[in-house]
Amino acid sequence: MRNQRTAIGVIALLTLTACGNETSADDGSGSVRTVPRLTGVHWNVDSVTAGGRTTEAPDGAHVVIGPEGGVTGNFGCNRFSAEAGTDGDTITVRRVTTTQMGCEKDVQQFETALSRAFTGELTAAVTGRNLTLTTRTGDTVALTSEPPAPLTGTTWTVTSLVSGSTASSLPAGTEKKARLTFGKDGSVRGTLGCNTFRGNVTVTGSTATFRRTITTTRMMCPDPRMELERALLTVLGGRTTYRIDHRTLSLTAANGEGLTATAPAPGG
Repeated sequence: MRNQRTAIGVIALLTLTACGNETSADDGSGSVRTVPRLTGVHWNVDSVTAGGRTTEAPDGAHVVIGPEGGVTGNFGCNRFSAEAGTDGDTITVRRVTTTQMGCEKDVQQFETALSRAFTGELTAAVTGRNLTLTTRTGDTVALTSEPPAPLTGTTWTVTSLVSGSTASSLPAGTEKKARLTFGKDGSVRGTLGCNTFRGNVTVTGSTATFRRTITTTRMMCPDPRMELERALLTVLGGRTTYRIDHRTLSLTAANGEGLTATAPAPGG
């Protein structure tokens, strides 16, 4: 019975819920308690304290602990991935691999401190939106959860075009020219890189269906911007599958054509 209760606690810790940063579990006494949710959360790194010295994190440093034993993130400049095992409030991180980009000196120093702290056996403590990871030697990593951007009300900036499994950069000179915003009333509006547009969309589950009566202005622009516009109108011309990965939106039509777009950082 004791092993069964322990298993229930571990499973509850790994269970993803639709919202919030906590989930519920039976503690074995018949009452329900809350346990911190660690997996499936985008944790922004705030600082690292090592040897009594605290270093603030650069923008972009984050950690995502997957539900199936993987960890991904960014040390502040370079991306990383690792294996991880979770047992109660203990996380064991191993086999860390990173990209090898050159970084500014102060960012590199932070990366070194974080990579040293974020390995081995770590004790996790969650308070509200805050997570503290403590190493066996007493060094700590402070993190704060950041929720994914909502589909509606967010200004999504198109960053790439997709054809099947291949993503391509936008035509030269059109970067940050195309944006779209979904309204709570079922409207969608924005700019296609040249002309502005407005239309209606029905969102059901993971499907966003654009009505073909999208209206646009009628300006003529240089070829790269018109090329982008034609590609976007193809995607926004009917039923698409959408997915939000933290602050990245993907729209994919039935023919495999699609786009990716990003949301601004909080406060940006």
